[in-house]
Amino acid sequence: MADSTFAWIFIIVSATDTYLNDCQSDCFQQSEAPARIHVQYGDTYFQEEVIGDEVFISYDLPKRIGAVQPTVGASLTSNNDLWLGAGAKWSSERISDSPIFIEASLMPGLYIQDEGPDLGFPLQWRGSVGAGVKFGDMGSLSVFLDHRSNADLSEVNPGLETVGVRLSYQFD
Repeated sequence: MADSTFAWIFIIVSATDTYLNDCQSDCFQQSEAPARIHVQYGDTYFQEEVIGDEVFISYDLPKRIGAVQPTVGASLTSNNDLWLGAGAKWSSERISDSPIFIEASLMPGLYIQDEGPDLGFPLQWRGSVGAGVKFGDMGSLSVFLDHRSNADLSEVNPGLETVGVRLSYQFD
């Protein structure tokens, strides 16, 4: 998979949504959004081989700027590698009342290697796409695929993927 695929998906869908739904008044207007906590678990892949698993916890802040919602997160792999980051998330939940949704996110963060692979540079961009189903206003269950890479900030840039499930709880 191309290193920038998820980043481009996030940029295209969030910019299109912002343009179509927010630019009549103020493209980057702040608005309220539901605060959520997410816990996800999945298999971690390095060069197409499963190398372990990962737990990722993230929190979506209770606001939106245009079509994107600020989010922060941290993950720990079974190889004791840590990733901490912050970025933005887009979801179709904002523009559709359907219980089925798609989402994309982009989060730069710090990768702290222990027993896992050398990803070439401590700054790693984490792009993610997912699809799921909401259970009323309280939570959701989704599947996701994410990719981390250093965006060619070093000559070594092998990337790391995680595929798994995400359980989300909405505050409010």
